[in-house]
Amino acid sequence: MFVMFDDSGKAQAGRILSEAESSLQVELDSGKRVKIKGAQALLQFEKPLPGELLSTAQSLAAEMDLDLAWEFAPDGEFGFADLAADYFSDKPSVTERAAAWLALTGAPHYFRRAGKGGNFKKAPQEQVQAALLAIERKKQQQAQIEAWASELAEGRCPDAITAQIYKLLFKPDKNGPEYKALVQAALLTKKAPLDLLTAAGAIGSPYQFHWQRFLFEQFPKGTGFPALEAPAIGALPRATVAAFSIDDSSTTEIDDALSVQGLGSGTVTFGIHIAAPALAIQPEGALDQIARNRLSTVYMPGWKVTMLPDEVVQTYTLTEGRDCPALSLYCQFNESTLELIGSETRIEAVPIAANLRHDKLDGVITEASLAGEAPADYAFAAELAFAHRLARHLKLGREQVRGKPESFNRPDYSFKLEGERLEPPRGDETVWIGQRARGTALDLIVAEAMILANSRWGAWLAEMGLPGLYRSQAGLAPGIKVRMGIKPLPHAGMGVACYAWCTSPLRRYVDLVNQWQLIAAVRHGQTAPLVAPFKPKDANLFAILSSFDAAYSAYNGFQTQIERYWTLVYLQQQGLLELTASVMRDGLVRADTLPLVFKALGCETLERGSAVRVRITGIDLLTLELHASLTERLTASAAEGDESDTDDEEESLQNATSLTIAVDLSDAEAPPPP
Repeated sequence: MFVMFDDSGKAQAGRILSEAESSLQVELDSGKRVKIKGAQALLQFEKPLPGELLSTAQSLAAEMDLDLAWEFAPDGEFGFADLAADYFSDKPSVTERAAAWLALTGAPHYFRRAGKGGNFKKAPQEQVQAALLAIERKKQQQAQIEAWASELAEGRCPDAITAQIYKLLFKPDKNGPEYKALVQAALLTKKAPLDLLTAAGAIGSPYQFHWQRFLFEQFPKGTGFPALEAPAIGALPRATVAAFSIDDSSTTEIDDALSVQGLGSGTVTFGIHIAAPALAIQPEGALDQIARNRLSTVYMPGWKVTMLPDEVVQTYTLTEGRDCPALSLYCQFNESTLELIGSETRIEAVPIAANLRHDKLDGVITEASLAGEAPADYAFAAELAFAHRLARHLKLGREQVRGKPESFNRPDYSFKLEGERLEPPRGDETVWIGQRARGTALDLIVAEAMILANSRWGAWLAEMGLPGLYRSQAGLAPGIKVRMGIKPLPHAGMGVACYAWCTSPLRRYVDLVNQWQLIAAVRHGQTAPLVAPFKPKDANLFAILSSFDAAYSAYNGFQTQIERYWTLVYLQQQGLLELTASVMRDGLVRADTLPLVFKALGCETLERGSAVRVRITGIDLLTLELHASLTERLTASAAEGDESDTDDEEESLQNATSLTIAVDLSDAEAPPPP
């Protein structure tokens, strides 16, 4: 005797070995023996064999007209054998009864189980109709998926997929038909999704791919600004200085300027003047919401996405010929020893006498001219000479704390695209890459002035009991990174006791936040902690820190990627097939005259610092990979930079060339049965 039984909704059948009052011992065709409850038994029969019964019943169940079965079924509770009698014949065979159970169980939109065993109830008509509509929609969707997949496989990209390309690749809805079509087409063609979409013409150009991907991830609502006016700042006391800024000609967000007073008197007052948008932009206001959403200006060759609307920036930027609202730090130094005597912070209107430009003056304002060893035929010669002497003194003091000198053995690179930029680049412009030595006299003056302001203002906030946003570094060993925090901890890389970003409030939100705190300290003194926008342990401050850290990292990563793109384009435009480079480690090399780090085959075993010549064997502008191989070893190793530099550049290379596609081909669903 055989039995068909219900195994958690699945039909099983086997030979009965023994039967008790409420259970059976059954041997399946596989030889496995199982014990089942009596309530699980659906049919007992002598023939056909169990395997034959299930196979025939499944075929018969697939042919049953479920609409007709639903019509035949009684309104109340009924058994599957009752339905078989109504549907097939008055005396249905064991195979027909088994088919009825399989059909009822496999059609939950028509019939619902009524307790354990073989009883069922038919679903209400409205539920059946809704379920049938859903099934039909799914069939149509599956047909659409297959049609889109076929188009992709044939080298054409459907409009629906083109419209969602970045979402599909990086943040897909894996239940969406577009995603399923992409996965199905990738499996069908045995191509990676990105290669498949490229072949289908969905990616117009590598540059647009990188740019649009960045916008999709960081600016999904676009980069435009709502129409907002810059709030006016009331009357401020006018500073008795003639301040000057030092920036590149392309800089429009001029955050900082300097002044020098009292030369020849024995005590010199060195002024650091920072644009003060925080005097007008109020926390939680409309402009604050914009700045907090963006958190920083994004820079790239030929374009930038500003943190604040240009009209607002131009209202508060330190433009020459204007009295500009500023937060000023005045530091008094002994003119001969350069010992710091005292400091004071003021809110005032600062007359900006000039906007000096690096690119026009780096070759004119030299260390020799500042030291009096060469003619100094330029404006602010005396002031710049003192500022440079002070900067060298401050740098030496920091290096003593740091434990070793800062190294500027590699140049800075600048990118220039042909033509005026009134819109984002297309990606095919002619690009020029220039070099500028790091640590020039003007660089040093500005850098040391900003470090002085950021370190002293950070310490002052702590003294006043005001929280701020700080940057710190626990040491200089490889792998120890600079971190953001709310505590004034030492910054080993800078060689200062604490460091808070305060000097770029037009282009970094952290600086704007710290400026609000500083303004509260100036206006309210010891009572500032009671009225400042951010109180100690303010949860909002932690949220800002977290958001800024993530956004700033993403923006820097994009800048690295897009500069690498233009460097690779430069190689193609210039027809460069070989480069000289220095070995870093593990086959990683750094180009001598371009901002480019890459792997070169054959350099894996060479010592760090070895000079080599490599041949370029391939460039991929989509993945930003440069393929090269060693052609000649020029010199043996030479000491070069810090080991931590290598770590940072290797990490930068990985970030620039990492293209993580979120498409998982294991998400493919089995095609529906015909």
